[in-house]
Amino acid sequence: MKISVLCENTTERSDILSEHGLSLYIETKNKKILFDMGQSDVFAKNADTMGTDLSDVDFAVLSHGHYDHGGGIETFLSLNEKADIYVNENAFGEHYNADGKYIGIKKKLKEIPRVVTVGDEYSLCEGVTLFSCNDRERRYPTEAYGLSVRKNHENIVEDFLHEQYLLIEEDGKTVLISGCSHKGILSIVDWFRPDFLVGGFHFMKLGVAGDDADKLRKYAEILLSYPTSYYTGHCTGEEQFLFLKEIMGDRLAYIPSGTVLKIF
Repeated sequence: MKISVLCENTTERSDILSEHGLSLYIETKNKKILFDMGQSDVFAKNADTMGTDLSDVDFAVLSHGHYDHGGGIETFLSLNEKADIYVNENAFGEHYNADGKYIGIKKKLKEIPRVVTVGDEYSLCEGVTLFSCNDRERRYPTEAYGLSVRKNHENIVEDFLHEQYLLIEEDGKTVLISGCSHKGILSIVDWFRPDFLVGGFHFMKLGVAGDDADKLRKYAEILLSYPTSYYTGHCTGEEQFLFLKEIMGDRLAYIPSGTVLKIF
């Protein structure tokens, strides 16, 4: 399995663009999958540079209804004539950041026939399944970091019901793809216990000193207790990644734009 990072906050290549967002091109034995589309057309420009033909994508997945993951949906639809985009049924809710700024995706996208809304669990094909886990117990506490969702004409603490995860089972291995892990990376790993996990941890609001450092240290130790190798970026935070890396060693790697991972 190969995963190409088409968009992430950073890049180490002069010919590759970056922006605050995430987009992954996943090649399994039988399918080509696009997971998230960043906030603009950066993912498509990088795909072209990397020799990735987005018209070949069999289906696409939106991890959750935030602009930095679904902003490129219209660009993708213009480049690919066959693939449906699977989004959670709650993805078109009204989502806001801690400053009260709208950070959701365009609601008009819901009217496009190729944008398909799904529930808590949905099989895309053999060995490839979407899960939202909204009915599962969160073993570890979740922090919203000021994010909110508007329901019944008022903003409440974000419940992240719109977030979903992609589980791929191939050659006796499991690979879990998560956009931002808003429901809590620790609970997510506990639910699936995958061999490999690729995605953001949403630690970037934590500092790397004092009480926050103690939290990160504890989180790293919990992550290491599972039989998982981790590839992360985006909302994990660069400083936070370096802090975690000191503890987690070769069990943790960063994935800037332009990275090509050969998982197995």
